[in-house]
Amino acid sequence: MSKQQVREQFGANAAAYVASPTHAQGASLGWLVARVAPQAGWRVLDVATAAGHAALALAPHVAAVVGLDLTPEMLPLAAGLAAERGLGNLAFTVGDVEALPFDGGAFDAVTCRIAPHHFPDVDRFIAEAARVLRPGGVLAVVDNVVPGSRLRGKRANAQREAGDYVNAFEKLRDPSHVRCLSHEEWLDALVAAGLTVEAQETQDKRLTFETWAARHTPEMQTRLRVLLTQAPAAAAEFLDPQSGSGLTTFRLREGLFVARKNGMP
Repeated sequence: MSKQQVREQFGANAAAYVASPTHAQGASLGWLVARVAPQAGWRVLDVATAAGHAALALAPHVAAVVGLDLTPEMLPLAAGLAAERGLGNLAFTVGDVEALPFDGGAFDAVTCRIAPHHFPDVDRFIAEAARVLRPGGVLAVVDNVVPGSRLRGKRANAQREAGDYVNAFEKLRDPSHVRCLSHEEWLDALVAAGLTVEAQETQDKRLTFETWAARHTPEMQTRLRVLLTQAPAAAAEFLDPQSGSGLTTFRLREGLFVARKNGMP
């Protein structure tokens, strides 16, 4: 899917992100603020800001927040939420995470929440985030992660295959999905960019299948349900589908990472 197609898809669904429970209220929102430990004089960049939920959570603690998103339709919604909350230290701009329109060293922190699985080139995003950070600044990322392993052998191969399966499941539901990395891949990518990982953890979240798949036709919902309920063993262990009270739930996992740019402030 091209970036123009991504803009069109997210533009058409922009309003849904204002009230989306995963984006507006997820547990990782509080984790992000706590781990970043924002300071009063900071200038923060929140990339792929969408409806601005992470930017809004950080704004009361810092001097200024810039929210950047590829989709223009998102930004008036984010600005509207900021106005509703009486926050005057936010600005929103259109831009590409792979070519950030800012000078090097412009920010004390860069944040990105539940978005990198839509990026064509995660390594380029990390490199750009590192570029616009001041020495000693922090990059904080939250994103869905899939099973993976650095090891060899049958069990490691099964974990990587499970990761591929979960990505295929997600992509069928959402064509703008590019790829979730594994926890191990995130750590390796951050280190490869010259950053020092200071915090890392995972949090599980349960989604209701019927809500998650609601945008699709009954035929597509059936295909997705079959993928969920008939997943191979390692993928099924990760997704953990459960049925009850007429609804089906399943598990996804978020990885949470804070990495620091080397050098003195």
